[in-house]
Amino acid sequence: MAILWQKIINNTNYEVRSAGQTRRLYTDGVFHSQFNPKRAITGGVWDLLMLPALFLPQQSIQRVLVLGVGGGAVIHQLHRYVKAEEIIGVELNPVHIKIAKQHFGITTKMAKLIQADAIKWLEDYSGPPFDLIIEDLFGEEDGEPSRAIKANKLWLQQLHSHLSPDGILIMNFTSRSDLKNSAAVSYKKISALFKSIFQFTLPNYENAIGAFIKQPVTSKLLHHNINAINDLYKSKELNFQVRKLK
Repeated sequence: MAILWQKIINNTNYEVRSAGQTRRLYTDGVFHSQFNPKRAITGGVWDLLMLPALFLPQQSIQRVLVLGVGGGAVIHQLHRYVKAEEIIGVELNPVHIKIAKQHFGITTKMAKLIQADAIKWLEDYSGPPFDLIIEDLFGEEDGEPSRAIKANKLWLQQLHSHLSPDGILIMNFTSRSDLKNSAAVSYKKISALFKSIFQFTLPNYENAIGAFIKQPVTSKLLHHNINAINDLYKSKELNFQVRKLK
C-alpha cells in the first residue's frame, strides 16, 4: 500500500494511502475513510452508513446532514445513490476537511462542508429539519476508534428534534452491544419515537450501524430498492446483514 500524502500536525499523524484505485484516510493509525472513484461500494462500514437511506425511494430524501465527515466517502455514495438536493457535512478536524476536498474529491456541488464541533453545531442549529441524519462522530483512544459522544437519551432527543416527520437517523456504533445498549434501543421513550429500527453489520467488521426510521418499513422493501439500482444489484462487495430490532 503506497502513501500518497502524509503529514504530522499538532502531534497527529495523517496519512492518505492508496491500494490500487482506492484511497484510504488514516489518523494516528485509525482507519477513517475509504473511497474508490470507480467503485462506490467498497465492502467497508461506510457502505452501511448510506444503505439505510434506500429504505425510501430515490430522491425522496432532499436534505441530508452528515455529522463526522472524515474523508467524505459516504458523501460520494449519497451523491450517487440518494440524489439529495442538499448535503451538509460537519467535521471538527480541519485537516480531514482539507483531505476530503483534495484527496477524496468532495466538491462544493456535492456538499457544503462546515468545520465545527458537530455536537455544538447541532445544539445551535435552528434551520429546517433533515430527511436524513448520519451520525458518525468518532475520535481515537489508544489507537482505537471511540465514540465522541455517548448515545444517551439527551443526544438522541437532540438528533430526533432535527429530523423531518418521515426522516431517518443512521448511527455508527463500535459493536452490536453498543447499539443494543444505546438509548435509541434500550430506552423506551426514545425507541418509541421511531416506527422501525434495524441493525446493519458486515462480516469483517465489529461495527454495528443503527437505522432509526420514523415510518414503518421492511427489509424486503430495502432489498427491492437496492435491486432497482443496477450497479448496487451487481456489486460483489455488498455483503451486509440487516436485522430488524423493532
